Parts: sequence; structure tokens; C-alpha cells
Amino acid sequence: MAYREIEFASDAGVATVTLNRPDRLNAWTPVMAAEFRTAIDVARDDDAVRAIVVTGAGKGFCAGADMAALGEISAAGANAARPFSPPDPGARPDFQHPMAWLPAIGKPVIAAINGPVAGMGLALALFCDLRFASQSAVFVSAFARRGLIAEHGTSWMLTRLVGHSRALEIMLSSRRVSAEEAFRIGLADRLCRPERLLDEALAYARDLAYNVSPRSTRIIKRQLWEGLLVGLGESMADADREMALSLKSADFREGVAHFVEKRPPRFTGG
Repeated sequence: MAYREIEFASDAGVATVTLNRPDRLNAWTPVMAAEFRTAIDVARDDDAVRAIVVTGAGKGFCAGADMAALGEISAAGANAARPFSPPDPGARPDFQHPMAWLPAIGKPVIAAINGPVAGMGLALALFCDLRFASQSAVFVSAFARRGLIAEHGTSWMLTRLVGHSRALEIMLSSRRVSAEEAFRIGLADRLCRPERLLDEALAYARDLAYNVSPRSTRIIKRQLWEGLLVGLGESMADADREMALSLKSADFREGVAHFVEKRPPRFTGG
């Protein structure tokens, strides 16, 4: 498929989705949203892809919603926004909303944040499973400085990553959070030299693709995301059910076999 505002590539078990409006710091548009959704769907449905990396072209990750597009929505009224259709209607209802649908993708999604990330871009980064940040990255909520509110679950997700009062301070001030601070407070999981960012994110993703059971990855991802929404008893009961099924799986047999035989694994996802 030909894309206008993203780039898509797949190699060695990893799909890379690059937001590609570098002259606008990859500001989010309806076209980009539709193409991003399509690319993630392609990666999700390709059995050869076992991990996904999302990054930005040029000097920025995503500067938020394109201000021209926001102006058009403001002029037309709130009803001008397109209704959202979840990619997986069978997913947990919590994960059937804009940006919050990424946790329902059964493969790890890693954000390689190469520069400024703000507004809508911050929402995208928060709902990725992991965030690798370049030392040149800067995190900004921006909403309060645009007369907006914390959209697309950013208030819920940021609180769980950095804590309630720290999330409030960041959201209310809309101040710039450096990559170093983001790493220190848990907003970023890895801090990388700018020239090494994509290589390190891809290396991590390829390790998952080659050495980790895709069946285990899919279930563990669901367990951790749904664990944010359920009590301990429900989480424990779910783990007991899934462990019983795992012990009967082909990937479990392969996990034991490759360890005993001291060879690389050949997981199939079964």
C-alpha cells in the first residue's frame, strides 16, 4: 500500500511505522491517523511480525494535532470529528477508543521518541507499551495552553506511569519535560543517544521477535494492561486459567526443548 503521511517497513520480525511529515514535526492529521491505523492493522495480522516500533521522521516524534486541522474542527463544531471505529470490536471496551486501542494489539508496540512529542503525540506515546527516548526528546502535554483538556486517556495513563500529583503538575503547567527527567520519573523506559535511538529500539524488538514466545507475549501484554483495570482476585484467576493453557501449548514445549538442547528457540505462537 502507498502511504502519504507515514512510512511502513517490515524486516526480521519487526514492523517499523514512521510518522512522516518532518516539515511539520509530524503533526497529526486525519490522513496520518487513518494510515497509522492501517499500518498497525497490517503488522498485527502478519504472523511474520512479532513486534512493532513507532518513530518519527526528521527532528520530531509528533508535535500533536496539526493546528490547521484543529482550526477546521473548531470552525465546524465538535460534530465535525469523525466517529471512531475500533480495530477490534471484540476487545475489552476500555481499549476501543482513540489511542487506547493500542493495548489491544497482541504484539508489543515500542515508541522510539526521537524528538519533541506533544498533545496527540503524547497520547500516542503513552499508549505504546514501551517508550525509548532520545536524549533530545522533549515531552509536553500542551492541552491547557491550547484551551483543551487531557484527551484520549492521557490523564489516566500518565497518572499510572508517574503518579497522581506529578501527572497533575505536568498536565496543569503544560511545561516541557526533558528526556532525562522523563526517564527519571518513569515516563520513558530507556534513554538513548540520538544516533543510537532507533538501533536500540529495533535491537530490543528483534530480541523479542527471535527469543520470546509470541503466544506468551500476547497474553502477558493483555494481563498487564487489563491488570490496571481489575482487582487482584480477578487477575489471579485469569493467571491460573492462562497458566493451565500455557502448559498445553506448543510454545511451552519449545521453550523447554530449546533450553534443554541449548539452541535458539523456534517459537510458532501455538
